[in-house]
Amino acid sequence: MVTKDFAPPPDGDGASLEMQKHERTGLKTAPDGFTILIPQPSDNPEDPLNWDSFTKHAVLGVVIACSFLPDYGSVTGAVTLHLQAMEYGNSPDEVNHSQSGNVFMVGAGGTVAVMLSAYFGRLPVLFWFMVAALATALGEGLAPGFMGFFVPRVMNGFFAGVAQGGGLMFIRDLFFHHEQARKINLWQSCVILSPFMGPLLASFMTIRLSWRWPFHLYSTLTGLALLGVIVWGRETYYDRNRLGIDQAAAHSRWLELVGVDQWRTRRMGTTFVQAILRSVKILMKPVVVLVLVYYLCIFAWLVAINATLPIFLTELYGFGSKEIGFMYFAPVVAAVLAYGIGHWLHDLLAHVHTKRNSGQFNPESRLIIVWLAIPFMVSGLVIVGFALGRNYHYMLVALGWGFYTFGVIVNSASVNMYLLNSYPEASPEVGMWINFARTAGGFIISYFQVQWVAGVGAEVAFGTQAAICLAVFSIIVVLQVFGKRLREVGGELNL
Repeated sequence: MVTKDFAPPPDGDGASLEMQKHERTGLKTAPDGFTILIPQPSDNPEDPLNWDSFTKHAVLGVVIACSFLPDYGSVTGAVTLHLQAMEYGNSPDEVNHSQSGNVFMVGAGGTVAVMLSAYFGRLPVLFWFMVAALATALGEGLAPGFMGFFVPRVMNGFFAGVAQGGGLMFIRDLFFHHEQARKINLWQSCVILSPFMGPLLASFMTIRLSWRWPFHLYSTLTGLALLGVIVWGRETYYDRNRLGIDQAAAHSRWLELVGVDQWRTRRMGTTFVQAILRSVKILMKPVVVLVLVYYLCIFAWLVAINATLPIFLTELYGFGSKEIGFMYFAPVVAAVLAYGIGHWLHDLLAHVHTKRNSGQFNPESRLIIVWLAIPFMVSGLVIVGFALGRNYHYMLVALGWGFYTFGVIVNSASVNMYLLNSYPEASPEVGMWINFARTAGGFIISYFQVQWVAGVGAEVAFGTQAAICLAVFSIIVVLQVFGKRLREVGGELNL
């Protein structure tokens, strides 16, 4: 959290404490009277930064609920593969292709959703995508054959990924700079917790019920999330370059929900081409490209492990649904611990760095915590590889899985905050590309993870993954040393 004598400037590059104190005259501050509010809220009550705490957190809760769903639903199928293969007459690996396609479409759908949000508005895109997500989720559980299951399964990923791709823009719209780190940590922790909760619940459900019931539960949760959008969802976009009086309140709550009000008032103020180009421009920034490469390389293995580990556990240890379900408690505990520690550690390390840097805040301070996370990721993958390769006790698999999960969650909040602080005006596009990198990596690896392990052995496969994580850590070092210079070379976004 930003302390009494420090508030980072909107451009993310830092300013001296003396300058900040001098410029406080006339600036709005937080209730503590010291923390400067960034961005400065307008005098318009329709400005989302002026909304009451309940409204803000209700919208955040809806976004988190919708963000929780795609990975939850995707990896739910990891523990139903054998049951589906028996019914369809396919191999578990063939059935897994539907899951791989779903994972890829989560990233693709989030990308399209952000582009559309810049033109049509945040709320209507969230609403219509969730309507389609519910329809395709129902199709998954009711499908009579494999192709009937495969098509809605893949399409569901596209529509369900709307909030994962756009979560960062909602947080940027609703909360001040000094509040964003903890909100991002909460959002990211729930996103990464979701792929463990899906198979955990599905494992216990399939002990006595059909494999379809976990998908029926997923449909129910999707319906509840859609209801939350209808009841508590709000349009959070606010153009701070226009006078507040020029941005009137919505004429109708329902017209705002479906997008008619935004269209009539042209509230977004961008053409369709401009909305697309926003996403392209951010990819031309060196630090963004470097972060995306790093994140893809450290997150891909988490998606792959979640999607394929039940296959290994069944083959090596003879696990049934119940035993697999208990295994998923390991990453769940790791996710909760990572959230709890990150809740205060992200801001604390950034504040300490600022103090030592003569009161100057730089986005690179957000990357300090990665030094804590990388040993957990590398050691976790090595432990999983040796445990599976040498048929060690399954608790070692759980331990390694937990270590790796802990490191990934800490990393996720860090890189999200780094890019948001570097390019705050591009929060939708930043969040979109981070989400795409995450899902694209998982899609690629999960497609051949089983064959890879079978071909070279678990020790070599997971050891290679650990080596890649350690190698790309050099990107973080480069950003910490040259990040500010690289942002200067990249120039302004001018969105």
